[in-house]
Amino acid sequence: MRVYLDNAATTPVAPEVVEAMLPILKDNFGNPSSTHFFGRNAKALIETSRRSIAAHLKCQTSEIIFTSGGTEADNMAIYTSIHELGVKRIITTTIEHHAVGHTVEGLLKDGLIELTYVKIDAKGHVDLADLERLLQENKPTLVSLMHANNEIATLLPLKKVVNLCHQYNAYFHSDTVQTMGHYLFDLTDLGVDFITCAAHKFHGPKGIGFLYINKKNKVGAFIHGGAQERGLRGGTENIYGIVGLAKAMDLAYEDVEGHQKHVQSLKTYMMEQLNEAFDDIYFHGETDPERSLYTVLNVCFPKTAKAGMLLFTLDLKGVAVSGGSACSSGAAKGSHVLEGILADMNRPNVRFSFSRYTTKEEIDFALKQVVSVFEKNLV
Repeated sequence: MRVYLDNAATTPVAPEVVEAMLPILKDNFGNPSSTHFFGRNAKALIETSRRSIAAHLKCQTSEIIFTSGGTEADNMAIYTSIHELGVKRIITTTIEHHAVGHTVEGLLKDGLIELTYVKIDAKGHVDLADLERLLQENKPTLVSLMHANNEIATLLPLKKVVNLCHQYNAYFHSDTVQTMGHYLFDLTDLGVDFITCAAHKFHGPKGIGFLYINKKNKVGAFIHGGAQERGLRGGTENIYGIVGLAKAMDLAYEDVEGHQKHVQSLKTYMMEQLNEAFDDIYFHGETDPERSLYTVLNVCFPKTAKAGMLLFTLDLKGVAVSGGSACSSGAAKGSHVLEGILADMNRPNVRFSFSRYTTKEEIDFALKQVVSVFEKNLV
């Protein structure tokens, strides 16, 4: 048996998504920028998909800009804020995804921005009082904070942060890659300036995503070379990817509450079973279901003599997961997220992440293998 519990990295493509994409790959080869029948047909597929996505998110179709994924969307939001909206300072945290973290570090190095880190607590929650203090400095600012941390699951109170940023005339960008397709969004009500999406995080294809840009923000091209995507992102569109993204979102929002209930029950069950099996473990980040991403569970295990081989050993036993610290992942440097919350980096840290396809039987199998690894190797 093989069990896949690394859904925060990527999810398996839904069969219905594959079925929706195959005819496009076979028959719809036209360039959407061409005015003949083949081009018009391709363009219609893109715009139908865009309308479907916008309807799910309660925003205007013109506010959805297709990209190659979440990383490009994050970069687009940040760069256009600087070059088009006059942002001089970025406020973020030390535990953002590298798509944001490395981008702002590069901009700082190039002398294009001032970079400020807002305080976080031991669970990864943003200190909103500290954020307000920073915003009171009244500089042209973009605040970039992820909706849910991809390693420790801590959720950001989006609406509170949006209101706080706008109170002080700051722009707000949120990396919503881990939550898009997993939570309902009303973007008209939310009022966020930028949010991002990657289809492969909710059973869509890789290589496609989008950036939502609030219509009040007038920005120019991020990728030059063509008039595609309202002139903001040049390049021939990924038609079959866009159709796959729209279909994946349709499936995700058919029963999002049912998916949440199912996956949260698996996460809660796994936490309970791990607490019974081990005397000395704890969970990183927030675990309160109301303040935690239900698809992710990050576990700090007891010290083990073979910590460096933990992920490899679990893989050999049929369980695919990801790690946090250097000792458990074999990486030269441990997780910047765990370091940012001052976690114990000398213990093995493992991220389990679930999807709507995950079953209780798979969790039981994974638990059995995890316990077996530690039975003979505890320090």
